[in-house]
Amino acid sequence: MLPVQLLADTSSEPVLPGTAVLRLETTSKRTGTFDGAWWPRSRDIGSQLSGLVIALTARLGNISRVGLDSNDWDETPGHLVVAGHTVRIDWSAVGDRTMIVTRGSQDHFLFLVIPPQAAPAPARAAMAMAVRDDNAVSAGHVLAAAGVTPADRTVVASRSPG
Repeated sequence: MLPVQLLADTSSEPVLPGTAVLRLETTSKRTGTFDGAWWPRSRDIGSQLSGLVIALTARLGNISRVGLDSNDWDETPGHLVVAGHTVRIDWSAVGDRTMIVTRGSQDHFLFLVIPPQAAPAPARAAMAMAVRDDNAVSAGHVLAAAGVTPADRTVVASRSPG
């Protein structure tokens, strides 16, 4: 299963691709503030999102939908069945490196999505910055400040033509 850790749990451990870092004590002002960060291993939505949803369900309760950027993934299904539960996937093409996780019908959590090919040190720094209580900047600003380079964020065309 995907390793999901609270931010305090990661202070002395390496953060590897596939890790999600959560801050479960949300602030009253959540606009522009990330509740977590996720570093998927690849652009395969089925293999990556399933593990994350299982781990988040254990921590947060039932996940009803996830909003993702279609530019970051090889396929864009409308839903995913995870452990017998259907999770709706909403897609956008805004390139903002964020993911919205919905618990129930109205409780939203905003995650920074680290590109799979990012180097470990900048990825870890971006994850830590994203979940700081005083962070109120965009995903792009967090990634740039952490040293995740534009090459790390480049969409790699992995689908074959035709």
